[in-house]
This record gives sequence, structure tokens and C-alpha cells, in this order.
Amino acid sequence: MSQTMAALSAALPLAAGWSVNNRWLRRRIEAARHDPLTGLWTREAFEEHARKSLSHKQQWAVLVLDLNRFKQTNDTYGHAAGDAVLSATGQRLGAWAAAHHGVAGRLGGDEFAAITDVSGTRDTVTGTLSAKLLNLIGRLEQPVVFEGRVIDVRVSVGVARSERAELSALLRLADEHMYRIKQQGGGFSIAPTHEHRPALGTVNGRRAGRPGTHCAPEGRTP
Repeated sequence: MSQTMAALSAALPLAAGWSVNNRWLRRRIEAARHDPLTGLWTREAFEEHARKSLSHKQQWAVLVLDLNRFKQTNDTYGHAAGDAVLSATGQRLGAWAAAHHGVAGRLGGDEFAAITDVSGTRDTVTGTLSAKLLNLIGRLEQPVVFEGRVIDVRVSVGVARSERAELSALLRLADEHMYRIKQQGGGFSIAPTHEHRPALGTVNGRRAGRPGTHCAPEGRTP
């Protein structure tokens, strides 16, 4: 009995050390799945969460967002100011997504993505989604103050609704509509559900609108 107790006593510190090490390792792994600048999920982690959401039966909308004239912001105010804009954008997008039962991630550079629940009847989904997008753009386009300077923020948003499509197809379609509306100065563009189709080409890494395709419902901020 005494030998058993001695063995257990010797093992306890080792077990405690393993527990602490496991917690540290889990925290490191979790931290690596978050973008350090914005706090959002990284691309891989976002896609994992988004696919899990899409496996549920309710209606979802996938968003791809890009900051307008971001290079100009960096050139004018410096990269630290650009980082401040990215950080603010990430925080605002993350808060909006959480409030709408969704998740958000940073895809890289000044490009972001989000998924949000738009459950409802077919007649009300588009109107509800448009209202959500106007609310999102209003949040994201609040100026960012950095070192006493007020920096304007403008954003373009492309949206694709789930309709049983794969996440990769939804992201491509949302990216195409983001590029379209960005060419018009910003705002949002919602892809009609019948546009779900394989990608046929890109322009600068983004889907290009082709002549003769149906124009999506679009929204512009004042």
C-alpha cells in the first residue's frame, strides 16, 4: 500500500505537468487559427466553420469583402495606419457576424469573408439580407482615427446565398460580385441564386462579370 501511495505521489506532478502542457499547446493551436492583426479566423479556420454552418438546413449568405483604395491609404498614411484600418475592419466585421449568428475571417491582405444566417421565406430573404448588408457597410465605413488623423474607409461586398451550393462555389460567386460592385465605386452586390455555376475565369484573382449576364440586386451607400 505504501509503495502504491508513493508511486501515485510521484506521478501527480508529472500528470499536472502534462495537463499544463496540453492546455498551453491547445492555446497555441487556437491562437494560430486566428489572424493576429484582426482577431478573426484565418482562411482555413473560417472555411472550416463556414462549411459546418452550411451543413445545417437554414438559409445562409456567404460574403466576400474588400477595402476600396487600400493601397492609397497605405501610401498616404503609412503601413501602420493601414494596419489600424485592417484591425478596425476585422473587429467591426467580427462583431457584426456574431450578432447575426455567423462567423468571419480574414482571407488575406485587405480581403475578408463572412457567413450569416438569412433564414426566412423566399419573399423576405432578399429584403432582410439587403438591410443587414446596409447595416454592415454603415459599420465598416465609419472613419478610423489613427494618430490624430481621420482615415476614410470604403468597402465593396459581394454576396452569394447557399441554395445547397458548395462553399468554394459560393466564395467564387461572391468574389465575382464583389469585383463588379468595386468597379462601380463600392457598396454591395447580391448574386441571384440561379448564377451558381462553375468558375470560367478570373481577373486579377477575382471573378469577372461577363457581358450579357444578369445584373444582381445591388446596393450603394450614400
